[in-house]
Amino acid sequence: MEITRVQLSGFRNFRDATIHFANKSLIIGPNEIGKSNLLYALRLILDPHIPEADLVPQDSDFYAFEDTNQILIIIKFENVVEDCVLAKFKQHVSDNSELYLGYKAERHSVSGRKSYKILVGRSLESLNEEEHRFYLRVLNLKFMDSKRDLSSFMRREKRGLLQDAKNERTESEISADNERIRTIEQELTNTRARISEVSYISKATEGLNSELSRLSVQSDKAEVVFDTGTTDTEQFIDNLKLASRVQGKTLTIGGDGKNNQIQLALWAARNTAHLVTGEEPLEINIFCIEEPEAHLHPHQQRRLATYLAETLQAQVLLTTHSPQIACEFPPNSIVRLFNNGPDTRAASSGSSLHIMDAFIEFGHRLNIIPAEAFFASVVFLVEGKSEELFYKALAQQIGVDLDKLNISILIVDGVGFLPYVNLLKALEIRFVVRTDNDIFKVPRSDQYRLAGVQRAIDICKYIQIESPDFTRLLGFEVKLHRFDHDPPPIEVTQIAEEFIAAVEKHDIFVAKRDLEHDLYDALNSAISDYLGTTEPDETIQLMKKRKATFMFEFLKDRGTLLKQLVEHSLTKPLLRCVQIVKEQP
Repeated sequence: MEITRVQLSGFRNFRDATIHFANKSLIIGPNEIGKSNLLYALRLILDPHIPEADLVPQDSDFYAFEDTNQILIIIKFENVVEDCVLAKFKQHVSDNSELYLGYKAERHSVSGRKSYKILVGRSLESLNEEEHRFYLRVLNLKFMDSKRDLSSFMRREKRGLLQDAKNERTESEISADNERIRTIEQELTNTRARISEVSYISKATEGLNSELSRLSVQSDKAEVVFDTGTTDTEQFIDNLKLASRVQGKTLTIGGDGKNNQIQLALWAARNTAHLVTGEEPLEINIFCIEEPEAHLHPHQQRRLATYLAETLQAQVLLTTHSPQIACEFPPNSIVRLFNNGPDTRAASSGSSLHIMDAFIEFGHRLNIIPAEAFFASVVFLVEGKSEELFYKALAQQIGVDLDKLNISILIVDGVGFLPYVNLLKALEIRFVVRTDNDIFKVPRSDQYRLAGVQRAIDICKYIQIESPDFTRLLGFEVKLHRFDHDPPPIEVTQIAEEFIAAVEKHDIFVAKRDLEHDLYDALNSAISDYLGTTEPDETIQLMKKRKATFMFEFLKDRGTLLKQLVEHSLTKPLLRCVQIVKEQP
């Protein structure tokens, strides 16, 4: 069985949201968007470590941006076929193996008194109220939060880990172990006696005992000595600590990254031990892990994504800020949370085939750099490396902090914007496009076409712009396809300018010509001086010949000149990104 849908109403930053989950779900989104709140909503119903007393809501649990006195959380389970669950829920499981669990909390509008009920049913319409979570012994959630403490965890789990291994021994292993323990006990007794004979250990407390003899009337009956403690083997084993053995040498485990790996591996081992036997489970666990990537380097983060998906043979819900994990996880498992006004919702309602289709179209383009954009507030799509270098330098020179504003500049490596637009649209991530105003020759013809403007129009069609102005212009689109010379006729140029103005209202920006022409238009004398040229055409050809190399070297040498471009059309798409971020709640 697994959770397929969660509905949240009036809870913290969720006004009214429906979120779908896959068997392995990756929950992403910026800080403070509600990832932990979403998991906590599940925990209220399924986490046995949240005591009944803590289920009574606080005022801060109610949705803050509207006047509401009710919280409703409903979890839908599908494929409920396990005997342990069927025995506990009985008539609450529907004929098509569905089960609903819910949490309903209310706050009295006058007295402020708060109460809650647990809901159980075979459908939304048949939910019944229960006084407590009677099902936790057979259905529960295992939660690991982002503030992991290996020492505390080990103190809790070490005894269980050893006891599990102890219980799995054969009769011959038990007999051999008993003999070993008797030998160890004798060796500990001998070792204890030998340690007390070491001169500096026996003499170390002489001064202390001398002072005690002056202070205490009972000093003649007892003295303070260094001692190894118990010779009892069980107590000795209780003090065992995890260590790292490398080439026969034992090292103390250090480093947060290694500690994180150990805790995750131990946690997984302890919670999946029953799967090895192949026996019918006595309980069903759902695993929730916050930020598993903590303190791990990129390669280890990618390995971790695979490990968690393969090792935990149950439903797994992860939250992450790691592009390395995001680009390795199954596409239809991504749940991206974002703000819709003050309310939080999930793009495409969570895990969906719509997102999967967008990833399939995105294809080979998915890597760590595009995956970083999944976490952005707005993505600025540009054609190539020259544009990326230019706009990052421009942002720095005019005081736009891209990281602070959570703006990602993403290269599409050419003019294939649509797969990127499709993916960002599926994840409901705002984007701005900047493309060249290319004029291409029509194949096998002496005519020309406005390829750049047509590219912008196609993007607007794809995102289904319904502006009356844009719709009217589409009647003239055919005129952009074929004309006899470059530059275009005045009529074509006028139509193109109207299209450019129309698409700009929808965050699609078309260059006057291309980056090199537009930059030369803004800084012609400085560029000519840098390249040692006098003719505009020669200068632009040199800029284009070396493209990214020229841009890198020019910006390194003369980058401060970009401060002059604040009012130039080149800067408009970057400033639009800033405006979009500032308009977001």
